[in-house]
Amino acid sequence: MSVTEFDPPDRFVAGTVGPPGQRTFFLQASSGRLVSSVSLEKQQVMVLADRINDLLDSYAGGAGGDHAAADVVDNAPLDTPIEDEFRVNTLSLGWDEDREVVVIEAIDRDPDEVVLEEDEAASGLLPEEPRLIRVVLSPARARAFARRCQAVVAAGRPPCPFCGGPLEVEGHICPRANGYRR
Repeated sequence: MSVTEFDPPDRFVAGTVGPPGQRTFFLQASSGRLVSSVSLEKQQVMVLADRINDLLDSYAGGAGGDHAAADVVDNAPLDTPIEDEFRVNTLSLGWDEDREVVVIEAIDRDPDEVVLEEDEAASGLLPEEPRLIRVVLSPARARAFARRCQAVVAAGRPPCPFCGGPLEVEGHICPRANGYRR
C-alpha cells in the first residue's frame, strides 16, 4: 500500500470547488511543500465530521472543546492548484490512546479488494496497490476540522421548507406540492 503520512500536518481542511449543486468536495493535507488533495462525496464529509465529534466526546475527555478548537480555526480556501490524487472510497477514523490523537485515513479503494491480474493492471484500470493518506490530529485540531466540515456542507443549496430537498435557483418540483414548482 502506498502511504502518504501527515503526522502532524501543517494544515488539514475540507473544502469545495464549484457552485452549490455542482460542488466537488475535497480533503487537503499539507506539510511543508507537500500538498495532497483527495476528492470525496458530500455525505462522506458529513459522516466524517459527525464521527470525529462522537470520537472526541467519547475518548478525548473534553479535549478539543470550544476554546481549544477556536484557537486552531482555519477558514482559508483550499491551496491551489487543486488536483485530486484519487477519489476516496474508504475513510477510517481512530483514536491513538498512547498519543491521545485522532488518526484519519482516506483510501482509494477497499483494502480487501482483490488485486487485478497482471494484464488488467497493465491496462491502467487500477494501480497495483491501494493509495492511502493518513493524517494525525490533536483533539483541538480535529474538533476545528469537524466544524469546518459541517460549515462546508451547510454552505450548499438551502433545503426546501416543505420536502427538505435542495432548492435550485430556478426552484424545484416539490413532491409535497404534488409536483408543482416552488
